[in-house]
Order: sequence, then C-alpha cells, then structure tokens
Amino acid sequence: MKNRRLLFSDDARGSEINVSPLIDIVFILLIFFIVTTVFVEETGVEVQRPQAASATNLEKHSILIAITSDGRIVYGGNEIGVRGVRGIVKRLLKQKEQPVIVQADKDAPVGLYARVHDEAALAGAKQINLATRNE
Repeated sequence: MKNRRLLFSDDARGSEINVSPLIDIVFILLIFFIVTTVFVEETGVEVQRPQAASATNLEKHSILIAITSDGRIVYGGNEIGVRGVRGIVKRLLKQKEQPVIVQADKDAPVGLYARVHDEAALAGAKQINLATRNE
C-alpha cells in the first residue's frame, strides 16, 4: 500500500491552476467575434448629401450605392454604371432582404437618380431611400 499514490493530497504543490490555456481561448474567441462582426459597408466615394429636415437613421445592413457629382455610379469603391445597379441589387437581395440606400451628391443630376432608383426597383428592392444629412 505504500507504493500507491493518492489522487487527492493536502499538498499545496498540486493545487495550482494553469490559466494560460484559458487566456489563449479568450483571445481566440475575441478574434473570432471581431472577424465575424458585420461592418457597415461603404460606397468608396465621398459625396455631399443634400440636407433634409426629416432625415432619419436607417438600418446598418443595407445596399449602399453612390452617385457622384460628375455622374459616376459607385458600389464598394468600383464604378458600376446604371446597368450594373440591377445585377448587384438582385444578387445581394438573394442573400438577404435589405433596403437600398442611394447616396446621391447634391449636384448629381436628378434624372440619373431616377434611373438608378428604377434599376433597383426592377431588381426587386422593396425599399429604396435617398441618403440625406440632418440640418
């Protein structure tokens, strides 16, 4: 019986807890949550939005399309043109139903905004909004 080891001892040497694996797991979980967090996707260009007294905040999960003052239509930093709007909106709406927000420059032609709005509607967008800024 002297050769048997005790599973539990009153000895202080065996009661230490190693926390370094716990810290590793916490950091891995932190990295996982940072990477999987949905970020607001920007259009890739800066536009001067018109002012509106009735402006409200919209959902973070939305399709952002920009119209610049010189008539370029941009999505995700790439110029897509009027014809590219329908394809992009249709593809993104298959993944998840979300609103379309058009960030038109205050000096952009109204006719161009109307064409972008029509293309988004023909792609199946149920909610199309014009981005403005508060006074």
